[in-house]
Amino acid sequence: MVQQTVRPLDRVFGALSDPTRRAMLRRLAARERTIGELAEPYRMSFSAASKHVKVLERAGLVRRRIEGRSHICRIEAAPLSAANAWLSHYERFWTDQLDALDAVLTAEDADRAQRRKGS
Repeated sequence: MVQQTVRPLDRVFGALSDPTRRAMLRRLAARERTIGELAEPYRMSFSAASKHVKVLERAGLVRRRIEGRSHICRIEAAPLSAANAWLSHYERFWTDQLDALDAVLTAEDADRAQRRKGS
């Protein structure tokens, strides 16, 4: 049997794959919120919102504390930094590719302009 281990970065990207969870993180970036507050814009139950929060917690993106009956969540940005570092490699790749394309197109434009002058 092949044993698969889920790496922290896999959990982060898995958590970020859902638009509701991304929106929850965006709201948590402003301030701590209860699970009820996170559920409110989506008209979802506490249970459904709690499931989203659990995915974010497993990815290390959210910390939850309980005060009485309130479950208060706050964002943990460190895992986002790791995801950003991973994506940075591809940002450099695409920047290099687009710079190369720009150079080719600029050369073609210059060549066309030169041929028009010669006509």
